Amino acid sequence: MKFYDRKNELETLRRIQGESLKSARFTVMTGRRRVGKTELLKHAFGRTGYLYFFVARRSEAELCENFVREIEEKLNVPIPGAFSRVSDVVSFVMRLSKDRPITLVIDEFQELSRVDPGAYSSLQRDWDMLNGDMKLNLVVSGSVNRLMNKIFRDEHEPLYGRQTDFLKISPFTTDVLKEILRGHDRSADSEALLALYSITGGVAKYVELLMDGGAFDRDSMLEVVFREESTFLEEGRICLSDEFGKDYGTYFTILSAVASGKTARAEIESAIGGGESGGYLRNLSDQYGLLARNHPLFAKPLAKNVRYRLNDNFFLFWFRFIARYSYMLEIGSHNRLKELVKRDWNVFSGQMLERYFRQKFAEQRKWTRIGSWWDRKGECEIDLVAEDEISRKAVFAEVKRDGGRISMNTLREKASAFMRATGQFKDYAITFKSLSLEDM
Repeated sequence: MKFYDRKNELETLRRIQGESLKSARFTVMTGRRRVGKTELLKHAFGRTGYLYFFVARRSEAELCENFVREIEEKLNVPIPGAFSRVSDVVSFVMRLSKDRPITLVIDEFQELSRVDPGAYSSLQRDWDMLNGDMKLNLVVSGSVNRLMNKIFRDEHEPLYGRQTDFLKISPFTTDVLKEILRGHDRSADSEALLALYSITGGVAKYVELLMDGGAFDRDSMLEVVFREESTFLEEGRICLSDEFGKDYGTYFTILSAVASGKTARAEIESAIGGGESGGYLRNLSDQYGLLARNHPLFAKPLAKNVRYRLNDNFFLFWFRFIARYSYMLEIGSHNRLKELVKRDWNVFSGQMLERYFRQKFAEQRKWTRIGSWWDRKGECEIDLVAEDEISRKAVFAEVKRDGGRISMNTLREKASAFMRATGQFKDYAITFKSLSLEDM
């Protein structure tokens, strides 16, 4: 699959590289695994225009050898003897940059302390001592959210506050997903777009696997996902095992519960056997960025009317179908599981369609508040509410796969209940929308 989008990110990285010619820059790049960070760096700096240190899970001696070879090939400079510590190789590059501009990318940066426990302290020392003299564009990239946050946002860590720029790489937008799908198959319909969005969430690697596999409609996408050799089947476990460590089991149980529709705290605690879930839920929200605490729009911050929501579409799909029914995969019933997904597809994709339109509204950048609303009993619920406080406009929307099943009169009644309960949107221009597959 060709390289898509990332215009703003490319401009940012190239601007920072230009600024590094006058003053050293230290950019931290984060983003979940498979989102396309490495490919973005290749396009930003060119395949040979930068040093690339990948911190693989190998011995320190082997890493040093690989990094020295990279310096020799890219910079054509003599290396003074052998290096036994990764931090010494990085220090050597930093000192070289006093005399020549250098862009250095360190990928999987969170792994550095595993091979060289003193690496972050050494980097802090050299950065503080040399950054006024260097022409260095240092970019460190990491995909384990918990560790990257600890390295750069924990005030007790040596690299706290040292970064000059922080760049988070997000999945593709809804418009880019549409561009990619239509670029591969002009006849692709809204059902195909919804399937691509629901399964991949716009994560570049997953989109690439489907497009390169010739999967341009829902059934062919599910065929690729549920092949016996499919990388999708173990992907959730691979991506999250490093994040969760020894509490892996509890976190997986919580995410499975939320993906299955158990979104209230009491339901989640029941799923983990009645134990206290507060600390786990906070970590999943604050450290890992996987869960969001959703309140009804305009609810008080400490209100107990909370629903937890899995932020990542792929993990939602993976926990909802693959992790939940892993016993079917263990006995080779891949095709039966694929049929089960098709059986439940309308319900699942209907929920994902709501998520699609909330994201679509957010990407328009013309609203000041977007969310959903429900009353205390959960009897009256509005799928999407968007407000623009500047123009004093608001939209109430009902979302269903089949727009013919939407009653605008019912939506108006729900909006009236919302305004009575919240006291909001007085003197606003109100619009009511019916949103379905046809509106994608």
